[in-house]
Amino acid sequence: MIKRVTFRNPWLPYALLLPQLAVTLIFFIWPAVQALYQSLLVEDAFGLSTEFVWFENFEELFADPLYLDTFWNTVVFSFSVAFASMSLALLLAVMADRTIKGATAYKTLLIWPYAVAPAVAGVLWFFMFNPVVGINAYLLRGLGYDWNHYLDGGDAMILVVIAASWKQISYNFLFFLAGLQAIPRSLIEAAAIDGAGPFKRFWTIIFPLLSPTTFFLLVVNVVYAFFDTFGIIHATTEGGPAGATQILVYKVFSDGFIGLDLGGSAAQSVVLMVIVISLTVVQFRYIERRVEY
Repeated sequence: MIKRVTFRNPWLPYALLLPQLAVTLIFFIWPAVQALYQSLLVEDAFGLSTEFVWFENFEELFADPLYLDTFWNTVVFSFSVAFASMSLALLLAVMADRTIKGATAYKTLLIWPYAVAPAVAGVLWFFMFNPVVGINAYLLRGLGYDWNHYLDGGDAMILVVIAASWKQISYNFLFFLAGLQAIPRSLIEAAAIDGAGPFKRFWTIIFPLLSPTTFFLLVVNVVYAFFDTFGIIHATTEGGPAGATQILVYKVFSDGFIGLDLGGSAAQSVVLMVIVISLTVVQFRYIERRVEY
């Protein structure tokens, strides 16, 4: 028997949906429409004169080699952050899921970094890798590596990837741990009785059962790397040196608020929005087929 929820007042369902619809319209739909319209304009820095130029901003954008370099930086950065944060979070979740003394304290400590603001996380790792006073830079010099993210673009990219991944590990850890605890222990115990070792039990039983959680986190982490890492990059490298760590979302800010190229910045935001939507659609359409629920 299927139970249906009925409302005595026909307007009550719409009233309950209204707050969420208002938030979506005001903070998502309306800014997206404004960005799309502004991407077709050329404006001066103060918005006093406006010219409708159709798609010239997009043509200039894709003809700019610096923008193409930024696109490649974004690809490398995003997939590095997603892979590093998810891999380490899964490893920590598997270790924390074991029956060990003080497990609750370990889990609490692993969750704490998620409460740190992105800018604070960036500053924290910036000082630890500072070539002059940073403890990590000092240790690397002791190993014979002269770390300097001020001058070396590779060092700078590693720094922002580490900072962004560290910030996201706690979020991934929570979901992986919840997924592990939802797996029936009887399955793992039966595999152990049949002679399957820890590694084989993980790859043949545990990881396939975690595929819904892994898929969800993959989508979330890609979106996080594209959008939510602005504060980390701004606090650590500001896109430098020489644009080596400038990703798409940071270039939108740099060109729009510093370079005052409002039309070009709006065009970049539209491209970024299309890229993220396309990646999400591809993930749900093709990758989700491999997910076992």
